[in-house]
Amino acid sequence: MSAPPPGLVRTLQQALALHREGRLDDAERFYREVLRQAPSQPDALHFLGVLEGQRGRNDSALALMDRSIGANPRQPAVLYNRANLLREMGQFEKALSGYDAALAIKSDNFAALNNRGAVLEQLGRHEEAIAAFDRVLALKPDHADAYVNRGNALVALARYEQALAAYDRALALTPANVAALYGRGNALTKLSRGDDALAAYDRALQLGGENSDVLSNRGSLLGRLNRVDEALQSFARATAATPNHAETYNNRAVLFMQISRFEEALRDYDRALALKPHYEESLYGRGSALIELNRHNEAIETLQELLRRNPDYPYGLGMLVHAQNTACDWRDSSAQTAMIEAIRAGKRAASPLALLAVSDSPSDKLLCSQILMRDKFNAPQSTPAPRAHGHERIRVGYLSADLRTHPVAMLMAGVFEHHDPLHFETVAFSYGADDASPMRARLSRSFDRFLDVRAMSDTEVASLARQNEVDILVDLTGLTASARPGIFALRPALVQVNYLGFAGTMGAGFVDYIIADPVVIPNAHHAFYTEKVAYLPYCYLPHDSARRIAAEMTSRTQAGLPERGFVFASFNNSYKFSTAMFDIWMRLLETVDGSVLWLSQPNPAAMHNLRREAEARGVDPDRLVFAPRLPAPEDHLARLSLADLFLDTLPYNAHTTAMDALWAGLPVLTLMGDSFASRVAASQLHAVGLPELAVDSLQAYQAKALTLARDPHAMSKLKAKLAANRGQCALFDTARFTRNLERAYRTMWLRAERGQPAETFHVEETSRP
Repeated sequence: MSAPPPGLVRTLQQALALHREGRLDDAERFYREVLRQAPSQPDALHFLGVLEGQRGRNDSALALMDRSIGANPRQPAVLYNRANLLREMGQFEKALSGYDAALAIKSDNFAALNNRGAVLEQLGRHEEAIAAFDRVLALKPDHADAYVNRGNALVALARYEQALAAYDRALALTPANVAALYGRGNALTKLSRGDDALAAYDRALQLGGENSDVLSNRGSLLGRLNRVDEALQSFARATAATPNHAETYNNRAVLFMQISRFEEALRDYDRALALKPHYEESLYGRGSALIELNRHNEAIETLQELLRRNPDYPYGLGMLVHAQNTACDWRDSSAQTAMIEAIRAGKRAASPLALLAVSDSPSDKLLCSQILMRDKFNAPQSTPAPRAHGHERIRVGYLSADLRTHPVAMLMAGVFEHHDPLHFETVAFSYGADDASPMRARLSRSFDRFLDVRAMSDTEVASLARQNEVDILVDLTGLTASARPGIFALRPALVQVNYLGFAGTMGAGFVDYIIADPVVIPNAHHAFYTEKVAYLPYCYLPHDSARRIAAEMTSRTQAGLPERGFVFASFNNSYKFSTAMFDIWMRLLETVDGSVLWLSQPNPAAMHNLRREAEARGVDPDRLVFAPRLPAPEDHLARLSLADLFLDTLPYNAHTTAMDALWAGLPVLTLMGDSFASRVAASQLHAVGLPELAVDSLQAYQAKALTLARDPHAMSKLKAKLAANRGQCALFDTARFTRNLERAYRTMWLRAERGQPAETFHVEETSRP
């Protein structure tokens, strides 16, 4: 290529000088003059392309750079800038190819290597990104941005301690590095070091001004620490700094979801999506908010849109299936099939709670729990080994989000009150809302110490448990929506127990025992539990014998039921219903003249769909009667006696709902499956002395229901037997149950105190209390 004329060189130099000064119009005029005289001059084409990119004219910029490369293919600077432009345009695969082309000519271009790593990070190829950043640092050890980028990739891989070290290296090189401080705050947040994270965010804001990313993440952290007012102030500052910042609206919506302000959450998700229509996190959150608002049809549409964009969005399939099941929308089972296949492939397809109502496979449920644990709750490598404290009384800590008006509290209240104060000391670690209810007041009186830890991080709660020298820590929440197994991952107690809140394994190596009974976990199922099994005699499910049943109750007519005719009932949540069970229920209505099916009043979509499904099976939809929610539990217990037979669901049985029915004198017919969640009602029936109502096939379930509905004498005998057993059976004897539970705790503690590992054992009831 011949050298350009001196005059052309001077024109190009003038253009470059004007470009550097920011005088883009003048620079463009000189570049175009060069190109008028030499249309293929590569430098003029290159820099005019850069100028067009600065103006947002991306197509023109790419065309000019392509012409420059066509004139001279071996220009690493042009290939680098072209790749930068493609990266800004979101064309990450093409950008990656561009960086590779630049590096093929000049392999030590650390800027290209660094940006290549950033593109790999945006593509989710985090390990490759780290390798690229390591190459940068090998060439230029003082490259602070590479340390920051490396930290970001490590955060994405949940390697938070290593990320923190990378950010600290960047700050050692450039102490005022806002990006490093921001990343450091994010890593510290993930490590549950809330105060240190806030300090990093605040330092970043001090140096960088009102940065929306920093303010938004700061608000999210304050929300997790239950400092709601401060969180809202931080979000307000973020929206004031950048009104069109989608991430701020999304993060504030997450806070609103956390504090049950669902309308406001939906509003903010919609704002985020208006700014960023393909924002996957907001689509998922919007679906969740719509479910909470009982707008299930809209939730289904939103979640389907999310999965069209990203079929592997974490836990998206599970949320969609839950929305469909809650709405009883059974027209398309493809999401359910895809969800189970994805779990078996090791993907983050559903939460363990969402799977309970879909699969009866204990192996699927174990795998699902293990996937969640690996994803979110890995135990830190530096967790200190717990030790025995040598107390005269065994100190039992109960960790729960549900120490309020909630089924878990209603089941456990009597147990807390019946603990033997001579041999046991109890501490509550409550991280759920204080609903100021009579139940909350009752619970707070029943513990030796009642600690409200809502505002504490996982690390702080674990530290508090250690300070209180808890011997046995019992998780009453498990892998439900409010799960905080991160506290247990920090190993604050020598013995750690999974009990009651979640009907299945935690899938974690840091939980020693699961409390169960021989019905819910047969001996052949031990392989499906990472915990050792502490077997209680009779039923693992507690009962509060102080629960009151209202003396006055409504009549059948007042409840919308026929005065005569058999009343089948199922007061389970609608997401537990399935086509297989509903088919049987409708066949029963067809066969038993004058019968009705009495259900808890679900969401509007479910009511509509259930009526449609009944009609499709040839049953008058008016034979489905929906019972509205009653504010007083004792009134609900009283009205249960209006029904004749409670029909249970599979694969997710009635748990507390079955206990309610049996306590109120209503027999429960259950179909016993293979997993913990599908065997709970059978466990209760064995303990109440009605094992004949636990069957093992769909055919037996239908036949038993039909026999009882056609034989009033048999039905009367069954109710009389339940009434006679009520005052003497193991199921309803709270004091007896508590003594057996304490025997289990004592066995766990003695083994741990002797240095023996956890082992499966059975509690032997030696005498009645």
